[in-house]
Amino acid sequence: MDDLPPARISPPHSDEPGDPRVEALVNEVIGRVADKWTMLILEVLEQHGEQRFTRVGDLVGGISQKMLTQTLRQMERDGLLVRTVHPVIPPRVEYRLTDLGQTLAEAFCGVWTWAEKNLDRIEVARETFDARRTSPAG
Repeated sequence: MDDLPPARISPPHSDEPGDPRVEALVNEVIGRVADKWTMLILEVLEQHGEQRFTRVGDLVGGISQKMLTQTLRQMERDGLLVRTVHPVIPPRVEYRLTDLGQTLAEAFCGVWTWAEKNLDRIEVARETFDARRTSPAG
């Protein structure tokens, strides 16, 4: 069996090898964006604007405080959102998307549009696949 190189993400419309730093960033961002919680938080902040920690969790739904904290911190580290601590008692912490986070939300909107447009086709494909798997000849 041939030893094949690992799959690589290369720059669009180019046969030239890409900058390894860009490749690493793309792989990292895909890993992060593919994370369910990041995408849901991104969507919540894009739709509802600046929100308090508890409200983000409520709007996302089903996320633990620990996971919400970890995801928000990573998104802040990546420059996708800004965390603002208001000096009041009790402390009030709010989160909002940065311009960078907004551009990612807009890119994700394309995936959402694609999913809406192709929902019926995907459901038919899944039903066809599942029917083959459960048939006696499958």
